[in-house]
Amino acid sequence: MMTENEIGTLALKAAIEVHRELGPGLLESVYEAALAYELQEMGLHVQVQLPVPVKYKSIQFEIGFRMDLLLNELVVLELKSIEAISVSHRKQIQTYLRLSDKKLGYILNFGSSVMKEGIVRAVNGLPE
Repeated sequence: MMTENEIGTLALKAAIEVHRELGPGLLESVYEAALAYELQEMGLHVQVQLPVPVKYKSIQFEIGFRMDLLLNELVVLELKSIEAISVSHRKQIQTYLRLSDKKLGYILNFGSSVMKEGIVRAVNGLPE
């Protein structure tokens, strides 16, 4: 079984490949489809637009938070196609990790001119 970090490494390779092929500036949905394809080709189990329930005290809400991609039930990918990643985007990925009880996630901003500059790693109790 692959670790979160091994899955994350494959995810970054795939994101760089997709960005190299398609370039910046397309809709997130295009990058999501291409990235899901690349990751499945690498042998990963990919879930797309997965609902994230919110628990408040004794109730659970299914109110429309969706993870863009979940890899092998372990790693969350949040895709963007924007000018720059903001503090609120960083908070969003941390919240998704906490709500889904996952340890590793990435924001992948396909709007960056170079993919490497559009990657933000987020952890939730994952040892480095």
